[in-house]
Amino acid sequence: MLDTATYTPRLKTLFRDQIKAAMKEEFGYSNDMMIPRLDKIVLNIGAGAESVKDSKKAKSAQEDLTAIAGQQAVITKAKKSIAGFRVREGMPLGAKVTLRGDRMYDFLDRLVTVALPRVRDFRGVKGSAFDGRGNYAMGIKEHIVFPEINFDKVDEVWGIDVIICTTAKTDAEAKALLKHFNMPFNS
Repeated sequence: MLDTATYTPRLKTLFRDQIKAAMKEEFGYSNDMMIPRLDKIVLNIGAGAESVKDSKKAKSAQEDLTAIAGQQAVITKAKKSIAGFRVREGMPLGAKVTLRGDRMYDFLDRLVTVALPRVRDFRGVKGSAFDGRGNYAMGIKEHIVFPEINFDKVDEVWGIDVIICTTAKTDAEAKALLKHFNMPFNS
């Protein structure tokens, strides 16, 4: 078992020791507080139409997301009723979790080194999926690429949205930061 008092994630140490200096030199920041850093990572599973028919699907999505994140996920509920989708207000539709601090760095490390290489026909992640404010969003079609998920016990394969929020002001700064964390961009 890890001693949490002395444990520091590998990417957090890498950021502190190497990435900060490289970013400062690359963009010419005059102050260390100007250097972009990771703020949070938000994971989301939308169970969608399946959860409308069976409310246990959202609970299953929550359990899988909790296993992947290492932190309790929250069930997301419908804000409005939509008759065409047979959705009523307050109906469970999926799960989400927000990672900060050490768990965020641990998840990013597992994402880049373990999960993404396990994706079928993987050729890198899209380099243009930034929002203009330094945040990056990507989707993973199958949540079973994460080693925490026992493939034999999976009843449904979910897609996961991964949103990486940084303190960068521009997309170029955010992309440079994620490249330093070895994010495998294809462009």
